[in-house]
Amino acid sequence: MRHVAVIDIGKTNAKVGVVDAVHGAEIDIATQPNAVLPEPPYPHYDLEGLWRFVLGALQSQNEKYGIDAISITTHGASIVLLDDEGNLAAPMLDYEFAGPDALSASYDAVRPDFQETGSPRLPLGLNVGAQIYWQLHRDAGLLDRIASVVTYPQYWSYRLTGAKNTEMTSLGAHTDLWNPQERRFSPLVRQLGIANKMAPAHIAAGSTNVLKPEIAAVAGLRPGIPVASGIHDSNASLYPYLLALKGGFSVVSTGTWVISFAVGGQKKTLSPERDTLLNVNAFGDPVPSARFMGGREFDMVMKERVRQASKEDVSRVLANRIQLYPAVDPLSGPFQDLKAGWSTDERALSDAERYTAASFYLALVTSRCLELIGAQGPTIVEGPFAKNSLFMKMLETATGRVAESSKVSTTGTGLGAALLVSDTLKNPVEPPDTRAACRPDPSFLAYARSWFQKVDAKRA
Repeated sequence: MRHVAVIDIGKTNAKVGVVDAVHGAEIDIATQPNAVLPEPPYPHYDLEGLWRFVLGALQSQNEKYGIDAISITTHGASIVLLDDEGNLAAPMLDYEFAGPDALSASYDAVRPDFQETGSPRLPLGLNVGAQIYWQLHRDAGLLDRIASVVTYPQYWSYRLTGAKNTEMTSLGAHTDLWNPQERRFSPLVRQLGIANKMAPAHIAAGSTNVLKPEIAAVAGLRPGIPVASGIHDSNASLYPYLLALKGGFSVVSTGTWVISFAVGGQKKTLSPERDTLLNVNAFGDPVPSARFMGGREFDMVMKERVRQASKEDVSRVLANRIQLYPAVDPLSGPFQDLKAGWSTDERALSDAERYTAASFYLALVTSRCLELIGAQGPTIVEGPFAKNSLFMKMLETATGRVAESSKVSTTGTGLGAALLVSDTLKNPVEPPDTRAACRPDPSFLAYARSWFQKVDAKRA
């Protein structure tokens, strides 16, 4: 099994990459924006447009490399409702749509307690249960039309294989539909009237089906190749480390969302008000997690400005304590109760100063996330923030533990998804070097302490 095609549907962009199982490297990638269609009945994803893109990419990549297997990973907070013919019973709602907020009070009366689901109450459609509740109330005939409910990665594996499933990493991504401790659906599925419509729940690891002959013919693929059932994208990033590392460690998956996972850490009482939650890993086990929309916040702060800084720029930000305070996006993260602000006149900042302070801000919020979930041992950062040296240095300073950029040559999501289906791919993850004690730069340490003092005083 040499070449694994990974279908990776992110909130902002969709891509299909080819992972070389011999070298563990992503050798080809096709991308397109993941458009949200604004037309009625509500903002929804263009699933048919994505399907055409996926088939075209698979056909092109198969001609170049020969595809031996397919795996799937997608963003969370999403589910697909199918009718008895396997078509959409309703469009797949964009989780950033505010419609479900209109029924917040009545939904809160029926949703399970956080202690049962590990799922915090979130705004918009970030709780899948709230999406379904709102959809059922606005469309009186929807419940009768629904024959099957599948989680989002498994919708794509259904299109490829015909197998209808739900899967635990996606069910565990603050849906309100899953009890992670007991590995079962929560009482909410009965409250919504969909208990007998939920497709069977599987773990991601080892769950595969076979490509349908008609799809193989359309895309020019070899019939009968294995297709992974699929996995939630942040848990795909975690999966290679679960296979390779022992003891306590944490993984920070960065992108539009910054998701922190603590494996083998201190036992902490999670707080839904701080956006901590229980995720579920590829083996079906609960994992304390924290999240905030760091990539979105970074883009909101920087917009189209230049994203680089010299040593002199960094020294000036540290010396003058030019600081950005949370929460830039108050809809997620550990500081949702705070209003964003700067320590100085924002209009006087250079692009370099803004970039430096924003990088520090992201690291300091991430460090608080890690603290809240009891993280111990080294921290591995994957995704775009791993290339930001200012973020990495401040994160190591603020946590007092080794922080290391992922050395994986492909994306963490691509590698993790490929490992689900490949029996030949060598996992390139190596344990971090923790022999050298973290020796923080005094100026970075003073900056971090000052930032936390001010932020915690605001929350007091």
